[in-house]
Amino acid sequence: MAQNYVNRRRQSTIVIENQDRILIPERKISRVSFTGSDAPSRKTSTVSYKSNVDEKGTINPSFTSDEQSQDQISLREVHVGHSPDIRRKSVTYIKKELEIDYHAVELGTLCNRYNSHVQLGLTDAQAHKNRELYGKNILTPPKKTPLWITFLHTLVGGFQLLLWTAAILSFIAYVAQMVQIGDAPPDNLYLGIALSVLVLVLGLFTFYQEFSSGKVMDSFSRLVPTMATVTRDHKILLIPASELVVGDVVHIKLGDSIPADIRILECQGLKVDNSSLTGESEPQPRSPLCTDDNPMETQNLAFFSTNALEGTGKGLVVAVGDGTFIGRIAGLTTGMNKIDTPMSREVAYFVKVISFVAIIFGISFFAISLTMGYQILDAAIFLVGIIVANVPEGLLVTFTVILALTAKRMAKKNCVVRQLHAVETLGSCSVICSDKTGTLTQNKMTMSHIWVNNQVLDVSLGENGTLPDLEDLAGFRDLSRAAALCSRATFLAGQEELSIPQRLVSGDASESAILRFVEMSLGKVEAFRDNYPKLFEIPFNSTNKYQLSIHKHDMTRCLVVMKGAPERVINLCSKIRIGDKVHKMEDWKEVCIQTVDNLGSLGERVIGFCEGELPESEYPVGYKFSAEDLTFLEGNLVLVGLGSMIDPPRPGVPNAVELCRKAGIKVVMVTGDLPSTARAIARKVGIITPENLTREEIAKSRNINKDDIDPATCNAAVISGTELQELTTQELDWVLANHSEIVFARVSPQQKLIIVEGFQRLGKIVAVTGDGVNDSPALRKADIGIAMGISGSDVSKQAADMILLDDNFSSIVTGVEEGRLIFENLKKCIRYLLCANTANLLPFLLYITLQIPLPLGTIQMLAITLGTDILPTISLSYEKPEGEIMIRQPRNPEKDKLVTQQLISYAYGVIGVIEAFAGFFTYVVIMEQNGFLVKDLIDIRKQWVSSFINDLSDSYGQEWTHQQRKELEWTCWTAYFCTIVLCQWSNLLISKVRKDPLHRKLFDNWIVLVAIVGETAIACCLTYTPGLNHSLSYMPIKFVWWLTAVPFMFAIIFCDEIRRLLLRLRPNWSWYQNEFFY
Repeated sequence: MAQNYVNRRRQSTIVIENQDRILIPERKISRVSFTGSDAPSRKTSTVSYKSNVDEKGTINPSFTSDEQSQDQISLREVHVGHSPDIRRKSVTYIKKELEIDYHAVELGTLCNRYNSHVQLGLTDAQAHKNRELYGKNILTPPKKTPLWITFLHTLVGGFQLLLWTAAILSFIAYVAQMVQIGDAPPDNLYLGIALSVLVLVLGLFTFYQEFSSGKVMDSFSRLVPTMATVTRDHKILLIPASELVVGDVVHIKLGDSIPADIRILECQGLKVDNSSLTGESEPQPRSPLCTDDNPMETQNLAFFSTNALEGTGKGLVVAVGDGTFIGRIAGLTTGMNKIDTPMSREVAYFVKVISFVAIIFGISFFAISLTMGYQILDAAIFLVGIIVANVPEGLLVTFTVILALTAKRMAKKNCVVRQLHAVETLGSCSVICSDKTGTLTQNKMTMSHIWVNNQVLDVSLGENGTLPDLEDLAGFRDLSRAAALCSRATFLAGQEELSIPQRLVSGDASESAILRFVEMSLGKVEAFRDNYPKLFEIPFNSTNKYQLSIHKHDMTRCLVVMKGAPERVINLCSKIRIGDKVHKMEDWKEVCIQTVDNLGSLGERVIGFCEGELPESEYPVGYKFSAEDLTFLEGNLVLVGLGSMIDPPRPGVPNAVELCRKAGIKVVMVTGDLPSTARAIARKVGIITPENLTREEIAKSRNINKDDIDPATCNAAVISGTELQELTTQELDWVLANHSEIVFARVSPQQKLIIVEGFQRLGKIVAVTGDGVNDSPALRKADIGIAMGISGSDVSKQAADMILLDDNFSSIVTGVEEGRLIFENLKKCIRYLLCANTANLLPFLLYITLQIPLPLGTIQMLAITLGTDILPTISLSYEKPEGEIMIRQPRNPEKDKLVTQQLISYAYGVIGVIEAFAGFFTYVVIMEQNGFLVKDLIDIRKQWVSSFINDLSDSYGQEWTHQQRKELEWTCWTAYFCTIVLCQWSNLLISKVRKDPLHRKLFDNWIVLVAIVGETAIACCLTYTPGLNHSLSYMPIKFVWWLTAVPFMFAIIFCDEIRRLLLRLRPNWSWYQNEFFY
């Protein structure tokens, strides 16, 4: 397969969005040959690839074949034991595919390697040596960051650092004023204290969030079994599992958790649950035989932390602790740092922008102050004031509260967010790498098709949860009888009130599917079985590949029924029943085999059913049957049909996948299941659409080799783990960039991680879903990891950022919609908050440059940013989307910023200026009504603030004491504050829409109206509450002074309506769209 991509890419180029993330040195990867009778013919070779990135960011691939290359980097390493320092190796090392040989070498060689004995086990002395050589059977915990460092990080990261800077500068300004004049106003002191408390409270909240989510390694530790039964010095001992060493001989029985990676020495019907490691829902049989070169596929290995579901066995420990399969997954998961979320990067970018604006303003007016003759200490105090005025102190509160509210809203829709910033990340994602079992499917095997009377019938449950009527179908009665009798599965007691599909079953997944099917089609299975008492049984095993039972029939005869692997059952049958007639099997064998292939190509597990009445003369009731003597089968078995089952898709998943496709999100299946099963489910749920064929399907339709098909002609691809292992980094990037519909099957945890990293190299925001331990590294690496709440392991939940309580892929679409909406609404919130910054800043600038009495006090400014503006900003998080946000392409984090130049320009330069004019108009009105004309206010600052001047004359000659001037100044501060509050009404309303007419959305969010009432109530409380107002430098103001804001309120709405009207009427004015759409 890789060679196909090589051939194609000699003639092609790839454009990558972020070329700085794709520069990779030349690497040469040793090929891994296929083995087995069905392996395709392929030479073992080495492919070398150099990437040449031109100035436009285009990759021009050039390949060379070089089998003699000495500089090879292998992705696989031969592993013959476990070094105790494996966890100190880099994550890159752990990510390499592990090639082990202890499942394939001769048992004697393996025992010699570990100085062990199959019967005697290890001696105590040798056990001590092996522990020193290979390490202990424990998972080494990663280095933990001390809690106090974690807490400090929450206090100084991102926006918090900007607020600390503002707080420290406020304290510096207060101290400087105290030094300068001795009796400084407490405004800056109050501001510094308020900002410090704000950062501390929000830091504690963030610390709690991070502390509760940083327990990934603890969940791995819970996987470790506590005790193990071993043979030491020819004695069977029960020892702590942590004391196991490589070379120990352990005993396994039903219900045990496998205490280490072991090679099976002997077993009786042993089956293990590998679902958390490989995604396979079926119990996996174990045997002493090496059945596959791939250690994950062979039956003679059992892995640490998996559970024994059936049978007993004995095995040789071949890996312990960090050297086990689980240990390597733990190393992958805990050894990597979680990348910053898009929202974190947006906040960091916003902090840089605001800091830049604040510093530029501050330095500019510091210089202006010096040129105007101010002392350097005064100029420094002005510098501090300007910087603090530029900081939107309420933004951190707003961000935290809005993200928390959205997380709560998503929790009601079965999406629990563990990291608040992950709320928006899901909305930004452009790729979803989804596990199959339990996420796209129900993790519940069900009967899908039956073949009776030479007809293939769909027996899937209908929308109303019922089966098609099969009672009158010729031959169906015989098939259902064989299925009902040849089964050990039973329903658990006390479930009569539940529907049949919901009832729990004692039995494996296949048995459960058959029992539910027969119960729904035949009726009460237990009552039916009572009519056919069981006389003899041979359970299913991997050698026979069938299950057989003999039952009493018509009091005097014996009925044998069998089910199992179809090829095995077909070969044992001499006859076949078609309708009411019995035919020779030789006439129908090709039809049977073709039917098995057809059903298998659907990704379904096929089972054959047969029965036969034994001659009463030879096998009367009471005959002693034996598993050693199967002559009674010869010539007596009649094939009655075939059945196939599959883990069906969850209802709603196909629609969810289609919604993702419309939203520009690529859904990729990444599973440990077989390629045929993965392809079938991918087609059922729409990941692979009907119009797109894979190379395998095209080759089959043309009856040619798939390697003759150019991959570039296929939009869809199904790639196995073996094929993926052969691809170089650049070949994988080509696959990910050029196939719109992709399924990865039979992949390892390391490969899942490599797939995620591949998409991230292409500049994609990647979401990963999973429920097993094997998914945890990819969940951790993804931009957002999504675990399953019901079927998910503790490890996967701890590694994830979000948990789906209903295990339903459809819930992800809800999360995407919420994520996109929160980004849109956060943009509105920021614009709303920044508009008041100009109105807060300009009074201070004019105070410096024109030397007028200060129009707005620090406490009033703080009351706006941390008081009246908080409720309106939060109310914007409840806004409904403008237009269909789920038919837009995902945003590009490099271009579509939360805070843009257009947003800042419009907020500061248009709406902010109007609000500032409104505040100054009110200020001038009050001053003139009290005798101070505008022309006389200029250059009056020094006399105004001096406590030694108690006879300052106004424009009409009236004298004012210092206390009277102070009360008039407080009145101006209060009126300016109230004016800004009223202007923010209009600002809030226009913030609801970025392009649509306001009247369409004026009343669709009642919380906005509540917020308007709330902020006004806060303003009135501060203004008119006796005692409180004077203590905070407020004064009661006349009602008429509230009305001065009204013309400016309408001006704000009118100005923004014109902006939005032109955006709608002139979509082709690119310059206008670029400058005025934020």
